[in-house]
Amino acid sequence: MSNLADLLTLLMMLAAGLGWLQLSRGRELAANEARRLCQRHGLQLLDETVGLRSLRLRRHDGRLSLIRGYAFDVSIDGADREASRLWMTAAGIHGYQLPTISGSTPEPAPTASTRPSAQIIDLSERIRRSQHSRLH
Repeated sequence: MSNLADLLTLLMMLAAGLGWLQLSRGRELAANEARRLCQRHGLQLLDETVGLRSLRLRRHDGRLSLIRGYAFDVSIDGADREASRLWMTAAGIHGYQLPTISGSTPEPAPTASTRPSAQIIDLSERIRRSQHSRLH
């Protein structure tokens, strides 16, 4: 009886070790894909690493497959940190999510200190009307 228990324990440890190796290899592949995505989209991969965030069984191309979700941080201009995601199957990239680069930064809302304190009246319309109504 103890030989069977020892054999089962050994098989479970072997399966856990093989699973860990598969996930470790998948993480290396995800890090390489994240680097390629960052180069292609003009982003900087921060910390040069990805972290496993989810494991899901999903149907992909009619077959049940394991989808691994990885998270990593990127920078658009070197001064910020944006979260990004990458989903992979055994066949390769299943999907990704990167921050978008906008052409302009939004203007901050005016505060009491930046608003003009005096009342400004636009006189251009009044001047234009008075020039047209002159008779000389």
